[in-house]
Amino acid sequence: MDTITSETRTPGWWFVFHKDKMLVNVEADRVSVPCIESLSALNLKPSWKLSLGNFNNRPCYAALVDGNGFVGDGMVFEGLRGLFGRLDDSFYGLAGRALQLIRWDHTHQYCTRCGSRAQTRNEEGAQICAGCGYLSYPRISPAVIVAVLKEDRLLLAHNSRFAKNWYSVIAGYVDMGEALEDCVKREIREEVGIEVKNIRYFGSQSWPFTSSLMVGFTAEYESGDISVDNIEIEHAEWFSADALPDIPGKLSIARELIDWFVENQK
Repeated sequence: MDTITSETRTPGWWFVFHKDKMLVNVEADRVSVPCIESLSALNLKPSWKLSLGNFNNRPCYAALVDGNGFVGDGMVFEGLRGLFGRLDDSFYGLAGRALQLIRWDHTHQYCTRCGSRAQTRNEEGAQICAGCGYLSYPRISPAVIVAVLKEDRLLLAHNSRFAKNWYSVIAGYVDMGEALEDCVKREIREEVGIEVKNIRYFGSQSWPFTSSLMVGFTAEYESGDISVDNIEIEHAEWFSADALPDIPGKLSIARELIDWFVENQK
């Protein structure tokens, strides 16, 4: 289904995804988003596409394709994580937005209230049911991520999904009806068995890989002994700034929190 209502023959920015990889131009050390009139120029046929508005006076589109196709010399599909720091920051942010919107649009083709096909969209991106007029807005999942300090040490945990010796700060999704600060306390209590105090906002980050909004906090240890849940968290420990295990890369707010801790220990 084509959800673009105003595609023109003006060259535009195309954020094209095959599974979790995005099409980019690669020329030496320069990585860029294709600026073309339509996907037919690349011998690609979209299974789904979406208008994203305008950027730098050019239209922007997102598209899903079923196969890599033949996209020409210098063009490859790459994962968004690997494009961090290589793709211009403005385009990287747009790519994350494009991935989330095209996924949501593709998986919300029918009204959740009456079951009719939702074919139109308002200026805010909400789908409008053709049958009952119900508005359905793109969804994001808020999550907290927390740097917990105990004097001059930082709490880091090894998740069961992590590679060996890879640790990060505590994170978890916000429950329905739960304040962010309450979520911080609950997640830490459930995962490592301790209580915290002096919760402070740190910053936020859109995390397109899971359509999440990561809300960062710092907190101080209050009481209790570390006792992991052995379901999500396999091990947790207090680490000093000069003896950290393997930690997340520069892409994530998790790394920002850890770097903040290290910097404040100097």
